[in-house]
Amino acid sequence: MFSKSRINEPGPKAGTETEQPKAPEPAATKPAFDYSASTPKAKPPASVLSSDLTITGNIKTTGDIQVEGVVDGDIRAHLLTVGESATIKGEIVADDIVVNGRVIGRVRGLKVRLTSTARVEGDIIHKTIAIESGAHFEGSVQRQEDPLAQGSSKPAAPKPAPATAN
Repeated sequence: MFSKSRINEPGPKAGTETEQPKAPEPAATKPAFDYSASTPKAKPPASVLSSDLTITGNIKTTGDIQVEGVVDGDIRAHLLTVGESATIKGEIVADDIVVNGRVIGRVRGLKVRLTSTARVEGDIIHKTIAIESGAHFEGSVQRQEDPLAQGSSKPAAPKPAPATAN
């Protein structure tokens, strides 16, 4: 019924007992909770397009971009900063947009800020906007709850009521 524990017994003497196959050693056990998944990852720095760079084509990222050069195309980003020496010819769409330079095209953003050095030629569709004294702006301004939605430049036309037969 009871068995004697072998903890205190000395190990087998060489040559007296046949060696039993050893069970494979368990692999390194994974902790019960993975702390690395819960710690926030460091936000990568903004991608900077330098002043000597000219890009022809569209740019799309979920990160941040700081443009100091020339972009001939549309830009979509999380945070877009247009530097004082920058020129963008195309539509820009971002959650947060700060314009210090020149934009020729439509601007769509949740937060749009035109600083005193900004030059914008095009319509601005925004949720909130700030225009500093000295900024140059030619176009229309329209507030929308969701300016990032596709085709948000025109409000949806009301649908006619369906006709019913009696």
